[in-house]
Amino acid sequence: MRPLPLLALVAVAALAAPALAATPPKAGIKTFAELKTPLPYPYDVDANANAAVAKARAQAKRSGKLLLIDLGGNWCGDCRVLDGVLLLPSVKAFTDKHYVVAMVDVGRFERNLQIPAHYGFKTRLKGVPTLLVVDPKTDRLINRDDVFALSSAGDMSPQALADWLARWPK
Repeated sequence: MRPLPLLALVAVAALAAPALAATPPKAGIKTFAELKTPLPYPYDVDANANAAVAKARAQAKRSGKLLLIDLGGNWCGDCRVLDGVLLLPSVKAFTDKHYVVAMVDVGRFERNLQIPAHYGFKTRLKGVPTLLVVDPKTDRLINRDDVFALSSAGDMSPQALADWLARWPK
């Protein structure tokens, strides 16, 4: 069997790469070591998750934005790194323009699991952070095959996290 020419390989790679729906923000940092420390504890362990998601969904519906449900725990380094990137000025501006975010504490996979269950995830989550991108008008999960993509956020680059956020807005 003859190998594919270089141009064909480039074309196949381009088709396999996920398309970006929006122009991603520039993260502004190259490594996570550039994040402000200590990293924040992003999840309110005392929050009423059902009320927070309902309020965020209503706000997203009114504003024409997507609902982004961030499921995680304050013990999780990847969750804290992701939140640190979400707080970078350019990424925050992008997120604020395209999403209404609901932060949901799932503890150590024993709290608020009714939220992912509502979107079809009735067994233990494969990891956190788990991000659900939801069309607030239909309450339909948009990124069903990609909800666990950032569960190893610390192994990605800050720009890769920003690029992921740009995949869903139109």
